[in-house]
Amino acid sequence: MKKFLLLYFLFFSTICFAEVANKEVLLLHSYHKGYKWSDDISKAIEDKFASHKNIELTTMYMDTKRILDPIYLNKLANLYKEQLSNRHFDLIIVSDNNALEFMIRYHEYLFKDIPVLFCGINNFDKAQLEENSMNEFTSGVVEQVDLEKNFKLIHDLHPKMKNLIIINDQSKTGYAIKRDLRPIIEKYKFIFNIKYIDKMDIKDLKNEVQNLDKDDVLLFVLLFKDKTGKNFTYKEGLKQIKSISKNPIYGLWDFYLNYGIVGGLVTSATAQGDSVANMALQVLKGKSIKKIPILEKSPNRYIFDYNELKRFDISLDDVVDNYEIINEPTSIYRQNTKFVIIIIIIIFTLSIMVVTMRANIQRRKKLENELSNQLKFEKVLLDTIPNAIYYKNRDGKFIGCNLAFAKLFNVTKKEVIGKTAFDFFPKDIASKNVAIDENILKNQITNTSEIALHFSNLQMKYFILNKAAYENINGEIGGIVCIMDDITDRVQQKQFIIQQSKLAEMGDMVAAIAHQWNEPLVELSALVQDIQTSHMLEELQTQDVENFVKSSMVQIQYMSQTLTDFRNFLKPSTKKINFSIKQSFNDILEIVGKQLFYCNIKLEINYQENFDDFIIYGYKNEFKQVLLNLINNAKNKIVENNLESISKITINVYKNSSYNMIEIVDNAGEIDEKIIHSIFDPYFTTKKEGTGIGLYMAKVIIEDKMQGQIFVRNDENNVIFTIKIPINKKV
Repeated sequence: MKKFLLLYFLFFSTICFAEVANKEVLLLHSYHKGYKWSDDISKAIEDKFASHKNIELTTMYMDTKRILDPIYLNKLANLYKEQLSNRHFDLIIVSDNNALEFMIRYHEYLFKDIPVLFCGINNFDKAQLEENSMNEFTSGVVEQVDLEKNFKLIHDLHPKMKNLIIINDQSKTGYAIKRDLRPIIEKYKFIFNIKYIDKMDIKDLKNEVQNLDKDDVLLFVLLFKDKTGKNFTYKEGLKQIKSISKNPIYGLWDFYLNYGIVGGLVTSATAQGDSVANMALQVLKGKSIKKIPILEKSPNRYIFDYNELKRFDISLDDVVDNYEIINEPTSIYRQNTKFVIIIIIIIFTLSIMVVTMRANIQRRKKLENELSNQLKFEKVLLDTIPNAIYYKNRDGKFIGCNLAFAKLFNVTKKEVIGKTAFDFFPKDIASKNVAIDENILKNQITNTSEIALHFSNLQMKYFILNKAAYENINGEIGGIVCIMDDITDRVQQKQFIIQQSKLAEMGDMVAAIAHQWNEPLVELSALVQDIQTSHMLEELQTQDVENFVKSSMVQIQYMSQTLTDFRNFLKPSTKKINFSIKQSFNDILEIVGKQLFYCNIKLEINYQENFDDFIIYGYKNEFKQVLLNLINNAKNKIVENNLESISKITINVYKNSSYNMIEIVDNAGEIDEKIIHSIFDPYFTTKKEGTGIGLYMAKVIIEDKMQGQIFVRNDENNVIFTIKIPINKKV
C-alpha cells in the first residue's frame, strides 16, 4: 500500500514540477561526454542553474573530436530536427568552435529566432556572426590562450633552457594554435631554440621526448590524434608523453592539471562555464541578448601543481605574483586547527543530542503509533476502492492486490502473492501485457490498454488497464502498479446506441427496399398477366411455363437478396476485420441506389488512380452504417431544399502515407456556421422527428472504435464530410 501511495505522490510531484519548469535551455557541446573540458563547462553551468528550479537544462554532444565532415554535420542537423521537433527552447548555449559554426549554419533550420550564447571559442572573429544575421541572436565568452605570456613564464622559470619542444596535433583547434604561435616563435627564436612537432606518430614522438636534454622544456598543447590517425583521450595523450618524459611539461588548459603538467597561465573551462551561465540567467530573466556584450577577454589564471614544482625544483618567487597551487600538502598547524574545529563541532553536536534525545525518543514513539494507524487506514482505503488493483515486482510476480481484484478472480489476497499474469489472464493477453510491462520498466512511462476477459460464468467484461512504474524508497524502480477500470457498461451502452442508430435508419431502409422491389413486382405482374392470357387463348406451351418460372425466380431471388442485404446491415460486427471500402460502397448502393435514382440525385464515386482497392481494418457493418447515414443525410437535405440545379452527391476515395481518405460532398447548401461544430454532439438535431444520434454514433464508430477521424466543413455551396481511417499495417 505504501508503494502504491508513493507512486501517486511521485506522479503529482512530477506534475507540480512541470508547472514550475517553464524555461528550457539546450547546451550543445562540440566534443563528447568524458572530455574534461566539456564536462567542466557543463558542471559550472549546472551548478549555476541548480538554485533556479524553473530552468530545465538539456545537454547534447556533437562528438567532433572523433568525426567532423560536412556529411556528418548535415546528418546531425537532420537528426536534431527530428529529435527536437516537439521541443521549444528559450536559449541555446554552444561550447567550442565546432558547435558555434554548426549553430551559425543551421540556426535558421533548427532554432529559428532563439537566442544563442557561446563559450570556449578560439580565434574569435565577429565577422563570422554576420553570416545568416547571427549577430542579431548571439553573444558569449571568448576563449583566448595567452601563448606569449606562457613563453615568457617558461623562459623566466627556466633561464638555462636550450630547447622548447612544442607538442600539438592537427585538429581544428591545433591549427588555430599553430597559426597564433608563428609570430611568437619568430619573436623568441633568438632567445632559445624552438622545435614544433605536430606530424609524428606516437612511437616516434615518444622516442623524441625520451632523448631530450635535461635542460629542455615541453609545452604540451594538444594530442588527440597522431600522424597515423590514432585517437587519444585528453588523459591518454598527455599520459603517453608523461610516462617517458624526464623534463618539465607546461600546458595551456586547466584540465591537464593533476595529470603531469607543471601548470602555466591556463584557460579555465570552469570560468568559461560560469561566465556564460551568468549571461544565460540574464537572457532567461528577459534581457535582450543584443544588450549583452561579448566577453572578449578570456578569464585565464596562473595555476601550478605542487608535486611537479617540487619534482623539478621550480621556484615561483619573483616570477609570478598572483597564482594558485593545487595538491599543496596541508601544514601541521592547519591540520591541528581543523582537528580542533572538528572536536568543537562534535562536542557541540553531542551536547545538543543529549539535550534533545529524550524529546526525540518520545516523538519517535508517537510517530510509530501514527504510522501504524496510517498503515491500517491505507489497507482499508485500498480495499474500499471498487476498481481492481494489483502490484507486482520487476520479475513480474504479484506482491499484492486489493479486495476487488481478489473477488474478480475468486481468490484470496494471499493466493495472489507470487503468481504471474499467466495465472489470471489468457495466454495471448498475458504475453501482450508482459511486453507492455517490460517497456514501462525500461522507459519509466505510463501505459493504458484495453482488454476483454471471459469468466467462468460465461460473462464477458471489458477493462481499461492503467499501468505505471513505482519506485522504492532508495529511488530504484520496484515494479508496476495496475488499476483495472471496468468499462463493460460503457461498451455495452455504446453498442446499444449503435444498434439504436441502425434502427433509426430503418424508415429510410424500408423506403429503399420499396424502391428496390418496385421494378421486380411490376415485372412479376406482367409475367402473371402474360401467362394468364396465354392460358385463356389456349396457347400455353410447356416452354412458356418454364420461361415464366425462370423469369419469376430471377425477380424473386433479386428481392430475396435485398432482404439479405438489409438483414446483414442490421447485424452488429463482433470483431475487427480487413475489408474493402469499394465493396462497402457497392453494398450500400444495393440498398439506396434506386432511391437516389428515383429522387433524381446523381451519385458519383471517384477512386484514386493506381489503386485497385482500398483495404481498411475495423468493424465492417458499423462502417457501412456511417456511410449510409452520411449518404441518407445528403439525400434528405437535397430533397428538402428542392434544388433547381442538378442534385449531386460526389464521393472521393484516396489515400496518403498514413490514412485512407473518404470525402462525401453534396451541393444542397452550406450548414449554418452557428451549428456546424455541434452536429456531432449526442441528441443534437435540427429535424422535428430526428433522434440526434446518427452523426454522434458515426463519430463514435470512426474515432473510438476504428481510431480514425471524422469532420465536416463548408465549401462555397457544398458540404464536405471527411473520414480518415489509419492504414493498417496488418493488411
